[in-house]
Amino acid sequence: MDSHLPAAPPVLPPAYPERAAWGTASKLRAWQSEALKLYLDANPRDFLAVATPGAGKTTFALTVAAELLHRRVIERITVVTPTEHLKVQWAEAADKAGIAIDPAFAGRRGKTNKDFTGVAVTYAGVAVNPLAFRVRTERFKTLVILDEVHHGGDALSWGEGVREAFEPAARRLCLTGTPFRSDDNPIPFVTYEDSHDGVSRSKADYTYGYGHALQDHVVRPVIFMSYSGEMRWRTKAGDEVAARLGEPLTKDLTAQALRTALDPAGEWMPAVLAAADKRLTEVRRHMPDAGALVISGDQNTARAYAKTLRELTGEAPTVVLSDEKAASKKIQKFSEGESRWMVAVRMVSEGVDVPRLAVGVYATPTSTPLFFAQAVGRFVRARKRGETASVFVPSVTRLLGFAAEMEVERDHILGRKNSNEDGDIFALEDDLLKQANQAEGASDELEGTFEALGSDASFDRVVFDGGDYGTGGDQASDEELDFLGLPGLLEPDQVRELLHKRQQKSLAAQKRGQRGSGAPEREDPTPTELATHEQIALLRRELNGLVAAWHHRTGQPHGVIHNDLRRKLGGPAAAHASSIQLKERIELIRDWATQRRA
Repeated sequence: MDSHLPAAPPVLPPAYPERAAWGTASKLRAWQSEALKLYLDANPRDFLAVATPGAGKTTFALTVAAELLHRRVIERITVVTPTEHLKVQWAEAADKAGIAIDPAFAGRRGKTNKDFTGVAVTYAGVAVNPLAFRVRTERFKTLVILDEVHHGGDALSWGEGVREAFEPAARRLCLTGTPFRSDDNPIPFVTYEDSHDGVSRSKADYTYGYGHALQDHVVRPVIFMSYSGEMRWRTKAGDEVAARLGEPLTKDLTAQALRTALDPAGEWMPAVLAAADKRLTEVRRHMPDAGALVISGDQNTARAYAKTLRELTGEAPTVVLSDEKAASKKIQKFSEGESRWMVAVRMVSEGVDVPRLAVGVYATPTSTPLFFAQAVGRFVRARKRGETASVFVPSVTRLLGFAAEMEVERDHILGRKNSNEDGDIFALEDDLLKQANQAEGASDELEGTFEALGSDASFDRVVFDGGDYGTGGDQASDEELDFLGLPGLLEPDQVRELLHKRQQKSLAAQKRGQRGSGAPEREDPTPTELATHEQIALLRRELNGLVAAWHHRTGQPHGVIHNDLRRKLGGPAAAHASSIQLKERIELIRDWATQRRA
């Protein structure tokens, strides 16, 4: 046995770098201890641990590795990560645990310095030369740690390469914070079980979701600030289109409205960045080193956003572009410093640990639940009790649905069937996931099909704990300032109570204004210029979207929700309901969302 291996498992801090979450500095977190006991009792060859971003998966994995080295079960470690930066991050974390990992190892070289107990590589690197990694895995009793293992299904070559390289491994420990995908590419070394609905679902050996982590004060509660606004653009055919972001639109029009909002030359992004910077200033009253991050869709817009922030704050933000050579150093310098803003292209969407990030702007057209969860995961790591995170998002139904479903635990499903008779518009994502996992240029699929002409931003609502707060309308600007001024140190129950009180105050003010003006209590969501059949189609899609969100929040089947609405309000099935009946059901399900929690 090599003399450089640790003689006994060290006492590991629960998070790396050393800024551990509140109340956990001297021992493993409860979930880590529970998962470790389960692992050691079962002594499995393969183990899948699903834990929400920020919970401490790295610490758990290194604790397992140290224990297996101590027991002589393994001799070497191979860590597989999605990005080059994460290789360095794993090596630094392992070094604190007394395990030397080489992040510069390349499969073609075949050997590493004898001072290293293990190596860190990327999924792409394994796919290039899986045979070299297989030979290394066969030579030593090896523990393979597959970080964010769902990336093993990103491409057929990646999955095949991972299987070929690590099939001989003595142990395989799979980690993920977001195991769900929307394709049928099986994730290597993950067990799938057939279920009653005819599909196969991934089976985790241990799961620690966001809801549990929030109760344990391991992660921060996330407040989503949603912004709408009027968008104008010109199509490829030369037609000018105007629409309000967040209104019921076709998939293509929604994508183009979102693109228009994210255009750096418009007024929407500068206004949202200004609001986010105000929120950051408020948070820094309680968290002096709090930082903020803009997640951009491509390099050109990232640079443009950085220029806007520099003009706004007088301070040049840190700009991180994909896997550039200096990316790791830039992220580390920002993490250890106290500067206000960082702008990144996908680089900080997953796995990257910057504990002081407390404010985010989701400014990418990528809209899959996988990418959204990874992005929001950058802001949830708590360092002390009571810290809150604020994420600014476009008012797009799909994104707001993801925000309302933060606590939903999902599996990877093979052979999914869409049997919803009422047409769940969120049931299948088709090619969106592939777009999310491709290079940043893949997000330019609409490039050349339209020209953004102008945009403006208006505060829409706050989403927290599955509920909507805020009424928009004439009170929007006042509400925005009110919500931006939320304290940065609050417990989840305190956040919920404060939001509820402010919404009640706003609703009362709006009703007083409506009584004085004779205005209707809620704006009709259907544009009057549409034909009747188009209005009904829009209402039906809006209702189906709300039913889908309520299904994810409560677990009730779609049919049961529709039947509940019919039982309370009367009328036929949604497919045959009138516009008035559809509007009544939309009103009722919105009332459910705002008046009670699932």
